[in-house]
Formats: sequence, C-alpha cells, structure tokens
Amino acid sequence: MHREVLNAGIVGTGACVPDRILTNVELEQIIDTSSEWIFSRTGIQERRITGPEQATSDLATVAAGRALTDAGINPEEVDLVIVATSTPDMLMPATACIVQDRLGIKKQAGAFDLAAGCTGFVHALTVGSQFIAAGSCRTVLVIGAETLSKMLNWEDRSTCVLFGDGAGAVVLRPVPKDSGILAFKLYSDGAGGPHLLIPAGGSRYPATRETLDSKLHYLQMNGREVFKFAVRVIEESAEEVLAAAGLNKTDIDFFIPHQANIRIIEPAARKLGIPMEKVLVNVNRYGNTSTASIPLALDEAVHEGRIKSGDYIVMVGFGAGLTWGSVVIKW
Repeated sequence: MHREVLNAGIVGTGACVPDRILTNVELEQIIDTSSEWIFSRTGIQERRITGPEQATSDLATVAAGRALTDAGINPEEVDLVIVATSTPDMLMPATACIVQDRLGIKKQAGAFDLAAGCTGFVHALTVGSQFIAAGSCRTVLVIGAETLSKMLNWEDRSTCVLFGDGAGAVVLRPVPKDSGILAFKLYSDGAGGPHLLIPAGGSRYPATRETLDSKLHYLQMNGREVFKFAVRVIEESAEEVLAAAGLNKTDIDFFIPHQANIRIIEPAARKLGIPMEKVLVNVNRYGNTSTASIPLALDEAVHEGRIKSGDYIVMVGFGAGLTWGSVVIKW
C-alpha cells in the first residue's frame, strides 16, 4: 500500500545564551593575546560563558521552551526530542531526557542525544524530519546546545578564544509538499577525527590522574587542518544540496553556515557567489557555539523579521568527526 511521504518544516524557533559576556579585552588579561589579534583572525569580539551552576540542559530547556511557545504548541504534543551536543550534562542519561522531563513532555515521547560535532544540528534536523516523513511523529523538537567553555584549556590561546556557550531549538511539523526541508546531504571522514577531539572521558581513556595531569579532557584542535577542511566542504556541500533540491545558487535568499570563523565564512560565500547581506553571521557576538550556532543565527533572523514565507535557506555545518552536512529549506 502506497503511503504519502510528508514534508517536515520549521514552525517555531527559540534560543538561549548565558548572561555572562566574555570580551576579547578580558581575555587579554588571562592569556598571551590581544583583542585585535583575535578579531583579525576569527571575527570574534565576544562570547557567552555559562556559570559553574549551569549545564547544557539548562540552556537547551529554555531554548526549547521558547521554540514551543513560538510555534504555539504545548509540550504534551511533542512526540520526539533530539538534542545535538558534544557537551552533554553527563554520559548518561541523555540530555534530551532531562529536557523532556523539565518541559513536561509526555512519557510516550522519544528522547535521545545526537553527537556529530559542530554538524550536529544539521544531522538532528535531518533525522527529525525523517520521523515526520515516515509518519512516525507529528511534532519533533530539535535542539542544538553546548557548554564548550567547560571543555577548554584556558591556557591554550589557539582554542579558548574561539568557543562560546548557547542553545538554539526548532519545532518540526508536517508542512505542504512544496515547503519545509527540500533536500539534505550528510558526510563523514573519520580519518580526520584526530584534528578535532576531546581525547579523554570515554571508554578509550577513562578519567585517571594521568589523563587529568595530561589535560586530555580539554578540547584539542589542529587549526590549520580544520580550516582547510571547512573552506573546502562548505562550498561542495552547499552546491550538492542545491542540486538535490533542483535549485541554483541564485535561488538562495539566506545562507546560514556554521559560525566557526569569519575567515571561513567570507571565502565560502565568495566562492558560492552569495553576497554577504544574504549570509547570516553572529560569530562576532557569540563565537563558535558548535551545534547551537546555526539555530541561534536562524532564531535571530526569524525574530528580526528578515526571513519571510517562501524564502530559500541553505544551512551548512562542519565539525568534529570529521563531519559535514547541508540542508535546503523553503520557509
């Protein structure tokens, strides 16, 4: 028996960032760097940092609640919660289960975390859309949330100046056939995993005095290799997902790349022929918030009234794994 495949679309957005702002000028006081050096190489001027009492689930819960309110949907209507994160509250239970409980979402709803580095939100959005396409769920809550500041070596200027904390969320529901998520592409290259990782804390290197003394619980990055990888895959991934959707570069109304570095975003936009006024950028105010960066930028643009019905939006993520991926949405 033939069953119609449903399109999934975003019907609500929400975001949450910590109150604490850490500026480049403040970083000058704790590491060997300068505000000008950071800004010229990254485009970052400040980032948000969680307090010692805040965890990833705290940001995720607020962002998700705001997305549900924006969509006009009660928590009891949610069928599935997906939290994309590299910084869960703990290894178990899933952060998504903590969010489900705090929001009062029904026990009949599924909840799980998804780990795909900074590409996590694109992966989670794709996975959530497939539950709707299959007819298994009607309402899916997708969240990208991170507290990477807790995983940084604040003596390492090559990493600690880059990252910030935050959360963004969207609500997915079935939408008309010619709208919503039109196409997606997901990729991986595990051979590049050593370029961006947190070595310890899992089953390979459980926490010991040696792993702590060696600072293996902090994020490590080969910045040069990650930069080259990112510049290459943004263009390729965007072009391939546009082709899958039957669209051209000139059809793009808004481009939302992962907010890693303005020196990655601007060259990618030039190669794609997308003017910067169509590129959503907030890396200057939030730094690299990993899985939260794309939904944060989306939420801002939606609530500023920039995104209109019928707009074509391309999202591209890239990060640890190595992973990368892209999505085309008709708003």
